[in-house]
Amino acid sequence: MLPHHLKQIRVLMLNDKENLERTLFRLEQGFELQFRLGPSLQGRKVTVYTNYPAEGQRFERNKFRVLLWNYPTGKEDDSDKFCSLDLKIAGPYQYYFRHGDKERSGGGYIVVDPVLCVGQDDHIVPLDCITSQTFLSKCLGYLDDWTDRLRVAKESGYTMIHFTPLQTLGESRSCYSIADQLTFNPEFSPLGHSHSWADLGALVEKMQKEWNILCITDVVYNHTAANSVWIREHPECGYNLVNSPHLRPAWVLDRAIWHVTTRVADGHYTIKGLPPDITNDSHLNAIRSVLWQEVYPQIKLWEFFQVNVNRTVEQFRNLLQNGTKPNHSKTGGKKGLKTTQDPQYRRFGNTVDMDSALETFVPHSSSAQHIEECCGWLRQKLNELNEEQHHIVHQHQEQATNCIVGNVVYERLAKHGPKLGPVTRKNPLVTRYFTYPYKDLTLEQEMQLLDQPDQSSHFLAHNGWVMGDDPLRNFAEPGSYVYLRRELICWGDSVKLRYGNGPEDCPYLWAYMQKYTEITAKYFHGVRLDNCHSTPLHVAEAMLDAARTVRPNLYVIAELFTGSELIDNVFVNRLGISSLIREAMSAGDSHEEGRLVYRYGGEPVGAFVQPSLRPLKPSIAHAMFLDVTHDNECPIQLRSALDALPSSAIVSMACCATGSTRGYDELVPHQISVVKEERFYTKWNPSATLTSPNEVGIQSGIIAGKLALNKLHRELAAQGFTQVYVDQVDADIVAVTRHCPSTHQSVVCVCRTAFWNPNTHQYNNHVPPMFIPGEIEEVVLEARTVERHAGSYKKDNNYINGMPEYSVEIKEHILLQESKVVKQAGVTSKGRSEFVQEITFQKLTPGSVIAFRVSLDPRGKKLVGVLRYYLSQFSPKYKKGSIAEENPPEVMQKPLAQLLSQLKLADLNVLLFRCDSEEQEDGGGCYTIPGWGSLKYAGLQGLMSVLADIRPNNDLGHPLCSNLRQGDWLIDFVSNRLIHREGPLSQVGQWLEAMFNYLKHIPRYLIPCYFDAILVSTYTTVLDAAYKQMSSFVQNGSTFVRHLALGSLQMCGVGRFPALPPLSEKLEGIPYRISPITGQKEQCCVSLAAGLPHFSSGIFRCWGRDTFIALRGLMLLTGRHTEARNIILAFAGTLRHGLIPNLLGEGRCARYNCRDAVWWWLQCIQDYATHVPQGHLIICCPVTRMYPSDDCEPCKPGEVEQPLYDVIQEALQHHLEGISFRERNAGPRIDMNMRDEGFNVVAKVDPTTGFVTGGNRFNCGTWMDKMGESDRARNKGMPATPRDGAAVEIVGLSKSTVRWVVELHAKGLFPYDGAKVHRDGQEVYISYSQWSQQIQNSFETNFWVSADPKDPTEKHPDLVHKRGIYKDSFGASSPWCDYQLRPNFTIAMVVAPELFTVERAWHALEVAESKLLGPLGMKTLDPDDMVYYGVYDNALDNDNYNLAKGFNYHQGPEWLWPVGYFLRAKLYFAKKLGEETYTRTVTLVKNVLSHHYTHLEKSPWKGLPELTNENGQYCPFSCETQAWSLATILEVLHDL
Repeated sequence: MLPHHLKQIRVLMLNDKENLERTLFRLEQGFELQFRLGPSLQGRKVTVYTNYPAEGQRFERNKFRVLLWNYPTGKEDDSDKFCSLDLKIAGPYQYYFRHGDKERSGGGYIVVDPVLCVGQDDHIVPLDCITSQTFLSKCLGYLDDWTDRLRVAKESGYTMIHFTPLQTLGESRSCYSIADQLTFNPEFSPLGHSHSWADLGALVEKMQKEWNILCITDVVYNHTAANSVWIREHPECGYNLVNSPHLRPAWVLDRAIWHVTTRVADGHYTIKGLPPDITNDSHLNAIRSVLWQEVYPQIKLWEFFQVNVNRTVEQFRNLLQNGTKPNHSKTGGKKGLKTTQDPQYRRFGNTVDMDSALETFVPHSSSAQHIEECCGWLRQKLNELNEEQHHIVHQHQEQATNCIVGNVVYERLAKHGPKLGPVTRKNPLVTRYFTYPYKDLTLEQEMQLLDQPDQSSHFLAHNGWVMGDDPLRNFAEPGSYVYLRRELICWGDSVKLRYGNGPEDCPYLWAYMQKYTEITAKYFHGVRLDNCHSTPLHVAEAMLDAARTVRPNLYVIAELFTGSELIDNVFVNRLGISSLIREAMSAGDSHEEGRLVYRYGGEPVGAFVQPSLRPLKPSIAHAMFLDVTHDNECPIQLRSALDALPSSAIVSMACCATGSTRGYDELVPHQISVVKEERFYTKWNPSATLTSPNEVGIQSGIIAGKLALNKLHRELAAQGFTQVYVDQVDADIVAVTRHCPSTHQSVVCVCRTAFWNPNTHQYNNHVPPMFIPGEIEEVVLEARTVERHAGSYKKDNNYINGMPEYSVEIKEHILLQESKVVKQAGVTSKGRSEFVQEITFQKLTPGSVIAFRVSLDPRGKKLVGVLRYYLSQFSPKYKKGSIAEENPPEVMQKPLAQLLSQLKLADLNVLLFRCDSEEQEDGGGCYTIPGWGSLKYAGLQGLMSVLADIRPNNDLGHPLCSNLRQGDWLIDFVSNRLIHREGPLSQVGQWLEAMFNYLKHIPRYLIPCYFDAILVSTYTTVLDAAYKQMSSFVQNGSTFVRHLALGSLQMCGVGRFPALPPLSEKLEGIPYRISPITGQKEQCCVSLAAGLPHFSSGIFRCWGRDTFIALRGLMLLTGRHTEARNIILAFAGTLRHGLIPNLLGEGRCARYNCRDAVWWWLQCIQDYATHVPQGHLIICCPVTRMYPSDDCEPCKPGEVEQPLYDVIQEALQHHLEGISFRERNAGPRIDMNMRDEGFNVVAKVDPTTGFVTGGNRFNCGTWMDKMGESDRARNKGMPATPRDGAAVEIVGLSKSTVRWVVELHAKGLFPYDGAKVHRDGQEVYISYSQWSQQIQNSFETNFWVSADPKDPTEKHPDLVHKRGIYKDSFGASSPWCDYQLRPNFTIAMVVAPELFTVERAWHALEVAESKLLGPLGMKTLDPDDMVYYGVYDNALDNDNYNLAKGFNYHQGPEWLWPVGYFLRAKLYFAKKLGEETYTRTVTLVKNVLSHHYTHLEKSPWKGLPELTNENGQYCPFSCETQAWSLATILEVLHDL
């Protein structure tokens, strides 16, 4: 595990084909971002590119650089390698990655937040501290008066001012219609004086340094004022009829509608039922009639989309008469007439592709008659096509009609509309879509202008917005019919700007707008992107890049109306938007307003402590949450004046940036129009009277309340109150809690909203009491909106004034008993750790707010402090809020690491793991969480696996968290199971118990968070202690290696009953204990479980085969040498008939029914001798024999002892002599399914080949040992895979052993060089070197299946199913079984590679890879085999012989442990084939292993399963974690 860094590190996993362009990842400066490879990319050559600039370089959006990989363990293990970015510069950055020959395999964006500073000392303002107020710049008056007007923001507690554009405005006087983007609006200068941008800059700097206020302003990229001088000089900067001829039909319609406007205004249509003053539905119907009966027939818009039939037919006739043939390379010989829209959009300008016409309409001959006939067909087709276009345009006209009428309804009839009154030239029927800078002519004359570019280049499209349109599409570009269909909600004062695809398309516009941007960035701390969703993304990108060059920490806000969070993310990602504007006014009731607070920021109260190094999780965009925006309707009109304060309070309690607009706090009862408002804001005067029209003070409106709320908002963010809880008390009351996770102080703000006017709405008089956990320290503020007698509101002509009728009654920082809002507060206690105050209200009237500061009760506060003190030994993040204990208990006086250093690895098995059946041996079990289920382990890992899913998502509603809040059962379980043990484990239990004693007495809502903190700290320290006791391979290994090494702790333990028979007392390093059963001293050696949960306890824990397949990986490679030696010697003591048992049963209940376990045991002795320093000495170790002769009763420990080399010799000698016996107690007592013949065990060395051979068709002596159990399917007593004869892996293992003893003898380390045996009545001596050579000579001759179908040496060509492979066995009673493709030959390749020819071995491995390799395991049988079944179901009993009762256990399902041997074999032989093959193989190996790494990470068992069903599907009958699966994968990593 990585230590808890103070530095924040986020890890982004890269997955193949994962494009995250619409996912938002927000990061802060100072963070490190690491890119790591997900499983789909491990083992591939992946290159990561980013446009985040290298140190000292400038950011260029299209300049990408390669990030270099770091290898923390020094090895190229893809589980740990990463490349990283130290994030020091704000902005949006892109990354992508590729592998192989792909351009891109995936990618996305990250957004780094800016750092904002204020004050003389440049102290940082966190984004969540921002409270912004919007000012309409044109209402500020002369620059010299601004200080007094802006001071209102300062005195109201705002930290940011947002100015609408400060440039020269257009003739409409809209704040957003800018005539000259480069000049400071001259209106701000009095006569005879000219203020400049520099003067404004000085004011902005003064506010930053002296007032601690930041300033931002709008940038408007989408349009310019229609009367901008520069657009007349550069009409190419807009969409005109020359550069955008697709708009010509729309312009014609626009002019026609204008002419209708003039005729309506002049009364010409009154006689037709359409007077200038439109007031009812019949007038609307008259508009429709005029359009359909006069306008559309006159302008014939369809002609812009049609073909000139006569001209086209004439052209076609000429071609036919000249004998022209179609160009087949263009048509591809396909019939079908192709027409093309005229790019210039002239009437009847569309053309026909003549090649397609010639291909489609072919005359029978070249006679005039046939040509005319053919022309007739074409004419008919063209008329049809023209009719289709007429129909399409008809649909456009229907939509245009609806939109025109809809517009008239809104502007003239709707209650909520502007009620424009009669149609005039100033207030036309509908807003014009295009500029027309000339004198009106007749419509016919104006149509002539279409073909005069000098004039038509000045007909510029206005800007606007389109309801429900795709924000990523530019509605003015070709392909859009928005202007023709009149779907644009048009701003008639502005011209839409046309940037094209880049600066080369409109150099003047790009340069001009860049200069505008740079001026803005020079003087302001941030920008608001006006109309962001309609601004072309590439334009905004380029402009903001220019802005950040001037001001790197640019704060960018925008309001998006995309209706989709994913599309919002596209804008945020590409533009680096710091905060998205969100509005409380969008909420229809208080419930929704509260939900928005929860949505826009903060964690839940009691959230888990997250590690500093953790996965990068998608974010939602940071919010600037406004009570109202400056361009929306006034809340007083929509709700009530009384709601201003409580809604503001709800917004202020949000854990994000907040804001408002000037006028809201003064209770201005109407919208301050960005277009029409020309009055000035009032100035600040602390002693302003209530009726003063041009001044405001602290008594005005809700300013006093807002000041207190803004101060509170700032304080909560600055002091780390990052946790939020929203409680909907009743229909109108919302309580918002902000909580600080380090001090556990809370502020609870109770707001009674007033969405409806209390004069007309009956509010409930009963206010429910509230229960607040903890001790109320003070009332931070209580405020009520009250009516006062100061006259009623009269709109002033010169100043924007508010309602004098209301004021705020406010008290701050008072004691609870001084409150006027609270009636009484009683203390109730729920249990020993719940200190709760019950609050009853008396004056929480609509429009009231009360905020309490709450801390834990004194005892709770102290105990949390002590807990944090003890946790700070693990991470400095707990130091804040920690309190040292005066008289700590003895167990707490040492650091936990010191206690853990006394534990052995076997103790850690108890501390971390132990499944239910292991615990049950001791009378316990795993903890069951009500409503969820049992933990996988009783040890810490059981909980850690569950918490790993809960913690990152703060899933405090999980049943585990509920259980922790409800009682101490789980807490006691964790410590009690350790306290009852002996020695150091008991001390660890006492340490946990002491920690839990503090935990139990803190408020229950905090228990999940601190319980997790204690467990995480303990767990990571335990892992560190474990790795310290392991080999350097593990200590210096990757995360993957360490995860697998934990399998050693998982599987190796000491149970209540000794699993191994006793060892010789002459050995050193044998652990002893007092037996919990007999009270006598006994050996307590570690044994190795085969798998969890099925093979973990009792007689089914230890299996000879499983133990020795797993021993090298789990014990030798992890450095557990003494324990490995003890297991080898314990099994040596049970040797009988030259075999070691499969099921050990403590030696007394052993079954000697397998032929391979003894060879795996011998392989492990060899591995021990070669791997462990001085390991060869093991062969001289004393073995206490349980069965010194084959037929004796078990001897007492120590009665017969002999050195291990004699036991090895006995095993070899027995095989050479030949083994043949009948199992003791043969029959249903030891095996309910086996037939009588199956109990006869035979194994011997074939004198002709040297192969160890044996078995019969009624037993199964190798690892593929499934015995049939189904009477119904008639497979009972029949092995599915007898593998009798010479099994390939046993041949390999025996060759390895014999080779090794020959080498040992040559070094004088093994006293025997052969054995005497009886053959044909003679005693003969067989040397081991002779035996070894015999196997070598016989192997490929008898096991290789040639790739050549005509190979004369193949004795059974009719049985060959796969070529170029090694047989699974030789000499089976069913000869076809020899030829089955199975993964077992790979085992022989690893242990005895000398048996194999390199090229043949490689070919066989390639076949195995293509046919047998699955995602996690190897298929146990060729899928082309007729008895292959890939799904193992041990519960199924049917008539299918090959499936019933899991008969196919080894006939297809994918077992994991053979993958280790397959990969090791590939690596070995790849090395022999050269560098290129080896590199390619390493890639394959890493890729295969990535699946195991992923499984291991996600598995609640933290293990690898025994097997999977076909294609890696989960198998419910498999052990969830299996010793040999973990061991063999660890061996592959060791080989790498």
